[in-house]
Amino acid sequence: MAAKVARGATVEFRPRGTSMAPLIRSRQLVTVAPVDPARLALGDIVLARVAGKMYLHLVSALDVTRSRVQISNNRGRTNGWTSYARVYGICVSVDGVPRPGAGRKVREPVPADG
Repeated sequence: MAAKVARGATVEFRPRGTSMAPLIRSRQLVTVAPVDPARLALGDIVLARVAGKMYLHLVSALDVTRSRVQISNNRGRTNGWTSYARVYGICVSVDGVPRPGAGRKVREPVPADG
């Protein structure tokens, strides 16, 4: 999924697990779109790689000067810091319900050279 999003695709999938409940329950349909990491805010749900693992978790802290974000689950566990380059997408909806403000953070597609 991350590779597709990194290439500019918007994807839908059903993540498993309880670490993001009640924001995302296991097997709910999520839509993830490419993100502009510079637009992220605390509480955004992002698809990111942290310490070699992929997470669909919350942005819990921002370090704009070092271009990185801290990723945590919704149960109080911090996964760690990761660079903007490893933040692939933002969750724009859960079971068809839009996430507030997420649509404004979607990365615009890069036009193909002609």
